Amino acid sequence: MTVELFNKEFEGHLAQLKSYLVRITASVADAEDIAQDTYLKGVEKINTFRGESSLKTWLFTIASNLAKDNLKAQKRWTENVTDITKAAAMSNPDFFKEAMQIRMTSPQGQFEAKEHIAFCFTCISKSLPLEQQLCIFLKEVYEFKVNEITTILDTTEAMVKYYLHTGRSKMIHIFDGRCALINKEGICHQCSELNGIFNPKQNTQEELMKIDLVKEAEKGEKEHLFDLRMRILKEIDPFQSKAAELQLHHLEHNRKVMEKYPD
Repeated sequence: MTVELFNKEFEGHLAQLKSYLVRITASVADAEDIAQDTYLKGVEKINTFRGESSLKTWLFTIASNLAKDNLKAQKRWTENVTDITKAAAMSNPDFFKEAMQIRMTSPQGQFEAKEHIAFCFTCISKSLPLEQQLCIFLKEVYEFKVNEITTILDTTEAMVKYYLHTGRSKMIHIFDGRCALINKEGICHQCSELNGIFNPKQNTQEELMKIDLVKEAEKGEKEHLFDLRMRILKEIDPFQSKAAELQLHHLEHNRKVMEKYPD
């Protein structure tokens, strides 16, 4: 493959690559840096690419290896990350001042509940063991096959299936106990609360009922509700949506809070 062809192919995969990286690192700066390093390493190693996998798989392999080196040195977040970061935001007047400035001035400053559902999954997924988090995003959001994930993560099909099963089960359990959108006993109302802050003239319940996840929650089919969450994540590019700048501002806040949070 020539460098010119590689550049064209890389550009075609860049949006998904950066989307994946920001979701697993929770850092725009890290996502940008790792994407750039992936490109440089890809150009350097282009002669080793034999087409035994797709170029997309090859690029995600490079990016995942770079990200793992970064993430293994960091502590995992706690399941109640949304409680911790909400408390920190409430005690930080600058957070809402900055958020409101984005809301009023940015074309990517809208608050959308669907976007926040994806944001919430990103944060809580960081409580999973790293391999489970990566497998869930690779399979459920970026639609890699199990045998492709074995290449990306350099592991066996049995382990990928184990990580997927345990990761899905854990996330389903967490959301069933926390999310007020899918369980009336859920304790987290942030989607509704934030919608009320940023869209005070909007009927929050009417907006939420436009989302399939909310409409179908009363059926109680937990696996199906998980799949609906994954569909929401697939539909949203965290860098390009109408809410991107606002949600990335929230994500940066959460990352800084969790970096300082005691073990």
